[in-house]
Amino acid sequence: MSAYRIAVRYAKSLHDLAVEQRKLDRVLEDVQAFHTLMQNRDFQLFIKSPVIQHKRKSEVMEKMLADKFDPLTMAFLRILFNKGREKFMGEVAKEFITLFKKLRGISTVKVTSAVKLEDNAIQAIEAKLKSEGITGAHTEFRTSVDADMIGGFILEVDDLVYDASLQHKLETLRREFVHNPYVSQIISH
Repeated sequence: MSAYRIAVRYAKSLHDLAVEQRKLDRVLEDVQAFHTLMQNRDFQLFIKSPVIQHKRKSEVMEKMLADKFDPLTMAFLRILFNKGREKFMGEVAKEFITLFKKLRGISTVKVTSAVKLEDNAIQAIEAKLKSEGITGAHTEFRTSVDADMIGGFILEVDDLVYDASLQHKLETLRREFVHNPYVSQIISH
């Protein structure tokens, strides 16, 4: 079974349990903390190490997190370790956050541009996305600058990508000229 499918199944199970027990916000805090912890390279290597036994990893997790995390989250982590699925914990955390955002109607918008965007440009993009019904009621907006871009921007909304960069438009034009049937007819005569 693929890592993605495993992560989705476990994340959905935790999400459904948290909703059922009315602990979604508390479990989200735990999952976000754990997701941040998984960004630490040493910790990630420890969790994914095939040399270290599951029991030892579980003991370390118990000592580190038992007094900080909700009992539901800790019970879930114990299940992951008992099933030998601890190496998927980062992916499970990511999928859980995605499910939470979907439930709450939170859309993640990432804009990459050649230059830093002004606040009014960001607000205009956000307003347009909401008016078109592309984003949910709430929006997480992230901007980044790519100095290698010639101009324009790339907009990513959840799984949707809109590439309005000048580089993409030039590439599209180049492909149209290469596959232009009129040019090939002129050259052949």
